[in-house]
Order: sequence, then C-alpha cells, then structure tokens
Amino acid sequence: MKSLFRGAFLRGVSASVLAVSMAACTANPTPLDRPGDVPPAFTAPMVASAPVWPQADWWSKYGAEELVPLEETAQKENLDIAVAAARVLQAEANDGIALSALFPTVGGSVGGTRSGGNSQIPRARNAFTAGLTASYQQGFFGTQYLDLRAAREDLRAQRYAAAVTGISTAATVADEYFNVLAFRERIAIANANIAAAKRILAITQAKVNSGVSSNLDLAEQTALLAQQESQVPGLIELEKEHRYALAILLGRAPEGYDIKAQNLDGINPPVVQPGMPSEILLRNPAIAQAEANLYSAHASVDAARTLYFPSLSLTGNTGYGPVGQLANLFNPATFAFSIGAQVLQTIFDGGRIHAQNDLALARQQELIATYRKTVFQTFSDVESALGTVKSTTDQLALVQIQTKADAEAFRISELQYREGTIDIVSLLVNQQRLFDAQQTLVQVKLARLEASLSLFNALGGGWEQKADDAAYKNQLDWWPL
Repeated sequence: MKSLFRGAFLRGVSASVLAVSMAACTANPTPLDRPGDVPPAFTAPMVASAPVWPQADWWSKYGAEELVPLEETAQKENLDIAVAAARVLQAEANDGIALSALFPTVGGSVGGTRSGGNSQIPRARNAFTAGLTASYQQGFFGTQYLDLRAAREDLRAQRYAAAVTGISTAATVADEYFNVLAFRERIAIANANIAAAKRILAITQAKVNSGVSSNLDLAEQTALLAQQESQVPGLIELEKEHRYALAILLGRAPEGYDIKAQNLDGINPPVVQPGMPSEILLRNPAIAQAEANLYSAHASVDAARTLYFPSLSLTGNTGYGPVGQLANLFNPATFAFSIGAQVLQTIFDGGRIHAQNDLALARQQELIATYRKTVFQTFSDVESALGTVKSTTDQLALVQIQTKADAEAFRISELQYREGTIDIVSLLVNQQRLFDAQQTLVQVKLARLEASLSLFNALGGGWEQKADDAAYKNQLDWWPL
C-alpha cells in the first residue's frame, strides 16, 4: 500500500512539473496548417461581372415582392431563431457565472436565538448576533480566468450558431415559398393538359360515333386523360405540405395559411460570386462557430492543466455578539473578527485531474477535426452550388426551347388529327411530350432557384464576423459590482 501511494504521489509530482513547463504554452491551435488546406481560388464556373459576396437582404433581389415580408416575419417569429436567441442568453448567463468566480463572495447574517431549560437561574435567555463573511479562492495559474475564457468562447459560438440559424431559416423560407409556387404552376399545367385531353377525347368520340375512328383510339385517349388526372391529387397534396411548412417557419399554425402568388413567372435568382476562399473563413458563421468551439476547448485544456497546481483560499469573518439584548448588538465590546489563508494542493485523487486533462485534450482534438471538416465542407458547398447554378441555367435554356417546340408540335398534330391526316397515336405522343416538357420546365426553374439559395447559404448570406463582433452587446443587464 505504501509503495502504491508513493508511486501515485510521484506521478502527481511529475505531472505537476510537466504542467509547469507547459503553462506558458497557451496559443490557440491552428488546424489549417497543411499545404492546400485553403485553396487560392474557387474553381467552379461563375459570372465574372457578378457582385462579390451576397448582401444581407439577398432575398429582396429575386423579384418576388411577396417574399420580402415573409422573410421579415420569419426573422422575428421563427421558432428556431427564438430557440437560438434563448441559447445566446443562456451563454451570456454562463459567462456571468464564470466571471463571478474572479470576485470574492461576501455574505451577511443577522440572527437571534432563545434558549432555556429546567434550571431556575436563568429559565430562558436571548442571544443576538450579526456579522459578515468573505471568501476568495483562486488557482495560482489562472484556473478561474481560463474558465471565463472558455465561457466567452462558448458565448461566441452560440452567437454564431444563432447567425447560422437565421441564414438557414431565410433560405428555407424562400425554398418553401418557391416550392409552393412551383407546385401551383405544375397543377395549372396539369389542368391545362387535362382540358386539352378532354377536348381531344370529345373529337375522338365524335369520330367513333361517325365511324371514322375505332374504339381503340377512344380507349387510348381515355387512358391518357385518366393518367394526367391521376397526377393532380398528389401535386395538390405536395403544395399543401410545402405551404404548411412555410407557415411553421413563420411561427404560426398551418391551418388557413395561404399566399397570393400562383407561379414562378418573373422570379429570377440574383447573380453573385465568392471572393477568395480565405475570406469565407470570416464570412460563414458555421466556420466561425466551429472556430469558437475549438478555442473554448483550448481554454478548457489550459484550465484542466492548472488543476495540477495549488490554489489559494482566503477567508474572513467579522461580527458582533452574542448579546442578550438587541439594543446592545453593535456594542464595540462585542466586536470580533478572524482572517485566514490556505494553500490547497491535491496530493492523491485517484487520477481524476489527470483524466480531466486527458478529456479536455481529446475534446480539443475532436474540435480540430470538426473545424477542418466544416471549412472543407463549406468550400465544397460553394463549389457545388456554383456548378449547379451554371448547369441548371444551361439546362433551363434548353428545356425552354424544347417546351416551345413541343407546344408547336402538339398544336400542329391536333389540327392534323382533326383533319384526319394523322392517327391518334402521333397526337398522343406529342401531347405527352408537351406535358412532360412543361412539368420538367417548372422543375428546372425551381432547381435553379434552389441552387442559388444553396449558394447564398454557403457564402454566409451577407454575414461578416468582424461586423457581428463589433455590433454585439450583452443583452442581460447585470454587472458584478
């Protein structure tokens, strides 16, 4: 047992000596320290004349007037944003708790007791006391200060997390709004094609009745009409689901909620391009949040290291009493005080401090990897969004040509079918091609809009870390003095 205790004691002393040698090493880690971690430029295609970095009100540039008040409402009423704001307040409160550890604790007391017994003299007596107590404890190497640093970085992380929520909410509101309009446009296209199919069905029925066409033609057109009608209920349900999701994003119940616009006509994504990849490190709040989490973990590593060293504890007491009468409580003759100081050093704790240090180091390593992944993922998101914006823009131009040609082909084939120069099979093929092209056109328009939303989100939505830090003020009204 003695040898076990001696070994544990020597290991504790060795750890303390090691910690002394490392105490001055408090620089924050630099996780992007390998060649190529930050590329010199983005490689995806972009519009050279486009403005660099989005503006904070990027949603107002789409040409959708109804979207602007929706975004403003979401920024005020969205429940995810409210949750993020509450977490910022919690982080501010934790920062205040950590700050309070740098100050002494002072308490006051006033008390009175009445005691007695079976003895005749005296039968009962009173005793009154009043006093102040003060205590103060600090680690020799700044344990409490490092805990405060960790809390400050946690606060920064929560602030940036709130910015992430605000930007992603804005993008999601626009996405749900565009989806509602896209499904409404697809429903209108389906109904227009159903009307055309019914018109052709009537012509076919007349031809069958007159003996010009067979019942096969009638069956084929009836099947096509039913096939087109079968798609409408699903489109209606999807439109409702996206409308309900939009209502929830605005912080309201979905029942009865509606918007006015009916299609994507006139809505076009604004063009934007990124600056240097190194700049995005200060423009994307998700990266800033990962960095703040990493710095908080580093402060926790430093704080865990200081636990190997002694701490100083100061205590003081002063008071009056006990006296028998309250009027004599503050008599100078009853005044007394005491002052004490202690140096506390852990000798054996079963490896708790060492394990805490290992835990803090492992947490730091986790957040280094998390930060690197966040940066690389952001680079990838920007590259992918830029590529998707370009590809959907090119695809939209081609689908528009296709749709126009299919519409003309269907118009001609319907006239020829009326005149009896083609059979119904050719007409049905052209009608189905037009319907598919029109539906594809709406989907590509939506995909292009969603690609631009992904780009704005990846580029940080107009957020800047320096401006955010400069403008931020604590919301909780308190001061330790």
